[in-house]
Amino acid sequence: MYAIGPWCSSFFTLYAYITYANPVTYSYEPYRSMTEDTLKALAESLEGSLHSSETMRRLYATDASAYREMPQAVAIPKTEEDIRKLILFAAEHQTALIPRTAGTSLAGQVVGGGIVVDVSKHFTQILEVNEQERWVRLQPGVVRDELNLYLQPYGLMFAPETSTANRCMVGGMVGNNSCGSNSLVYGSTREHLLEVRGFLSDGSEVMFGPLDAEGFEAKRKGPASGSLLESELYRHIYQTLSEPANAEEIRREFPKPSIPRRNTGYALDMLLNSQPFTPDGPPFNFCKLIAGSEGTLMFMTELKLNLVPLPPPVKGLLCLHCQSVDESLRANLVALQYGPHACELIDNYILECTKVNIEQRQNRFFIQGDPGALLVVELVGQTEEEVRRTAAALEAELRQRGLCYHYPLVMGEDTKRVWALRKAGLGLLSNIKGDAKPQPFIEDTAVDVQELPEYIAEFNSKLKEYGLYCVHYAHAGSGELHLRPILNLKTEEGNRLFHTIGEEVARLVKKYKGSLSGEHGDGRVRAEFIRFMVGDHNYGLLKDVKKVWDPHKLFNPGKIVDAAPMNQSLRYAPGQEVPQFATVFDWSETDGIIRAAELCNGSGDCRKSQLMGGTMCPSFMATRNEQDTTRARANMLREMLQHSTRPNRFDHEEIKEVMDLCISCKGCKAECPSNVDLAKLKAEWQQQYYDAHGVPARTRLVASFNKSNALAAKLPALYNAFTGKGAAGRLMRKAMGFAAERSLPRLHSTTWRRWFRKNAPVLNASLNGNRKGKVLLFCDEFTNYNDVPIGQTLCRLLNRLGYELHMPEHEESGRTWLSKGLLRDAQQLAQKNIDLLAPLVQDGTWLIGLEPSAILTLRDEYLSLCRPDQREAAQQLAEASLLVDEFLAKEKEAGRLSSQEFTKEKKTIRLHGHCHQKALSSVIFTKKALSLPQNYEVLLIPSGCCGMAGSFGYEEEHYDISMQIGELVLFPTVRQQAAEVLIAAPGTSCRHQILDGTGRQALHPVEILWEALEK
Repeated sequence: MYAIGPWCSSFFTLYAYITYANPVTYSYEPYRSMTEDTLKALAESLEGSLHSSETMRRLYATDASAYREMPQAVAIPKTEEDIRKLILFAAEHQTALIPRTAGTSLAGQVVGGGIVVDVSKHFTQILEVNEQERWVRLQPGVVRDELNLYLQPYGLMFAPETSTANRCMVGGMVGNNSCGSNSLVYGSTREHLLEVRGFLSDGSEVMFGPLDAEGFEAKRKGPASGSLLESELYRHIYQTLSEPANAEEIRREFPKPSIPRRNTGYALDMLLNSQPFTPDGPPFNFCKLIAGSEGTLMFMTELKLNLVPLPPPVKGLLCLHCQSVDESLRANLVALQYGPHACELIDNYILECTKVNIEQRQNRFFIQGDPGALLVVELVGQTEEEVRRTAAALEAELRQRGLCYHYPLVMGEDTKRVWALRKAGLGLLSNIKGDAKPQPFIEDTAVDVQELPEYIAEFNSKLKEYGLYCVHYAHAGSGELHLRPILNLKTEEGNRLFHTIGEEVARLVKKYKGSLSGEHGDGRVRAEFIRFMVGDHNYGLLKDVKKVWDPHKLFNPGKIVDAAPMNQSLRYAPGQEVPQFATVFDWSETDGIIRAAELCNGSGDCRKSQLMGGTMCPSFMATRNEQDTTRARANMLREMLQHSTRPNRFDHEEIKEVMDLCISCKGCKAECPSNVDLAKLKAEWQQQYYDAHGVPARTRLVASFNKSNALAAKLPALYNAFTGKGAAGRLMRKAMGFAAERSLPRLHSTTWRRWFRKNAPVLNASLNGNRKGKVLLFCDEFTNYNDVPIGQTLCRLLNRLGYELHMPEHEESGRTWLSKGLLRDAQQLAQKNIDLLAPLVQDGTWLIGLEPSAILTLRDEYLSLCRPDQREAAQQLAEASLLVDEFLAKEKEAGRLSSQEFTKEKKTIRLHGHCHQKALSSVIFTKKALSLPQNYEVLLIPSGCCGMAGSFGYEEEHYDISMQIGELVLFPTVRQQAAEVLIAAPGTSCRHQILDGTGRQALHPVEILWEALEK
């Protein structure tokens, strides 16, 4: 150990230093408690922010792993100087810093009891691209796929990828030495890390890069411009690796060099293979050590990465259908002879999960039967003919060897759907009902690919000894399968097996001289076994590395060396009981509301930005704050419901704080691989919270929108005068807590239902026997009072197309009550509507709706609000309820509608889909309906949520964030359109948001189709 030298009077001066000349014993007490005043002083010194609230600490207590540990605080640094201050503070106060980017680590790398330092918000700049030399300089918080989007015009890319590439950050990829499906060609992050700049544990700034022999000697012999610590690092590594006994032990005990994926401890084997220790090796570069060091050696602030040309333009996926995992592994050895860019396995357990996932069901288009495993082989070439030729040759050899039973070749845009199916595997696995889940603790083992079939057979044989089976998926081509046994970590037995199986598999991997971690890192889950994997002698070398680089254990202690047992500090404690609650929604499908929240495994899909597409999660896209993710909300709800001691466990301000910006878009219900329905969870929490605190006046006002409109509709002109843009309207909005900038929906002079009663008999009579069918119209509360002209247009359109119209008596949908969490009121409406409407659709008649949020309520929430005796009827009603867009698309596909009934004129339409439509249906139906006129070009706006989200965007405190969400994609896209381009939006809130944000009038699709009819 090394003594801490004299400090200046305060750490704020930043001139403190550590003397390394005279080693002495240093007593280290981790995580010394700090007073509120101490943390406050630190917070005031930072340009960024520091949080020690219960809310933030709980949110950062977990990542995507099985671990949970409450940090002392959470820092969001804004500048490099902030990071230096944090390092010096940690040294002075004997605490630790846990570097964190997106928090998608599977091994618990970013869980710890010190100060979590989240660089994902501010360290996100791409600083420089050198096209000629093919490198990029950037900060660690840049998202991998966003980086490649930026590099695309240069014809370059950062090659290593992960299944989380649309939200994981490059700093985390360096920390874990990540790689993914394409590692067959591009290797891991380590091979592409050229330089690292950042801070050492004494607060000194350092830059590591390639060094020739002369440069290495200069660093070793003493500092010229570097720090004392930097020189000590070079001296230490030279002394360590120059010792023949050390070199022999490293080469003997570390994983086989033939295994490209290996993250076992610190990469001393990589440094040993470089100059000056291997004369013909590559130049020495400490980046080889930093990659995979999991933030335990330094704090990175800037990275320089190697870039490669974009791959050949044509890709094809040969999707080999196999009877078993073993057959797929034997097919894999054949496929590798054809130079694939990837060979990825998906087993039958995952394939079964894709059948019940809303989004992934649509990606099963290429699957025939029920294969025991799929092997997806990516082939690339300059032409389609080249790819097809390679695929045909591979298929022929497989057939000759009697391997596989179906060999579809998927090309073009459909390849994205296949990869989406494969990448969703991680989250889909957590959908298994109950507390026993596939656990990610032995899932990262890598062996020589030629030995993979034997290794997997022995692996499964070992599991059978314990009565367990395993999920298999991922990187067969690289000798690494993700293997997840099903365990219940909430039981003592499950906790014991967690450790026992981990130890058994470590022994098996050692037998094959493999790597316990192939890409996800050691973290907390594998670090306990590193000593066994590399031997006592080499483990001592690893400990020496940590001691020299970080003598006072400031950086992420307990990872790689000095790790606690892998079955400690788990998210679920052994013997933990799961409380049940009296709820309004039926949560039996997940066996209770806590288990519904537990479906979130932390994979962080909700951290995607607007550049990556999708809807989830709009508020995070705008704020980039972890507390505004779906993950944060599910975590907080789980935390409080599980650990609270209050009589009403829902009654916590911490839950309220993270739920505030959830706009109930339902994007998570479809896009989250685990189908975490946060809108439903939030609504249940709101009802329970109101039970403790009462219902706020504005909440009751918004929820009773239909009742208020029914009263106001008696004098619509007076209502419109008092809610318009004038002084009276401003006062009215202020009194209601609505934003003054908003325009409130106006009432029509009549209601849709009143108009229908008067006009429907005439419309139906005009059919004169030319009747294509009968439809029922759902009179939603928004169209009935505010968008009456659209309802009238729908009736005229369907009448002209030959449909007999009926509007049954029913209650309002309950959407407004649901959106504000007044579930008991919504439940009464749902149950009445099921009784009224279900008997009318039993003959196959469709119930058609205009407003997505209303009609889709019948397909979604009604199934959880119905009485037990109504379940069958509720299901029938759900299956019969369609958006008008869906109905028209289905009728077109059935041949009952054709382009002949519409204009031949050319028009361009830009379409924005409603959030609930994207989650519970599809915007594709709207596109198909709008394409009935044969010369109408329909282009989807790649927007997520519009930001209005019912009443959310009207509320004064949410107006700004609502407009920020709109500005992400929707508003700029609409503003760019020429005046003659039509803007289509099925949702009433979306149309109001577009009007308020851009001044453009968006149309409902039925309005566009009515105008397109041949008159």
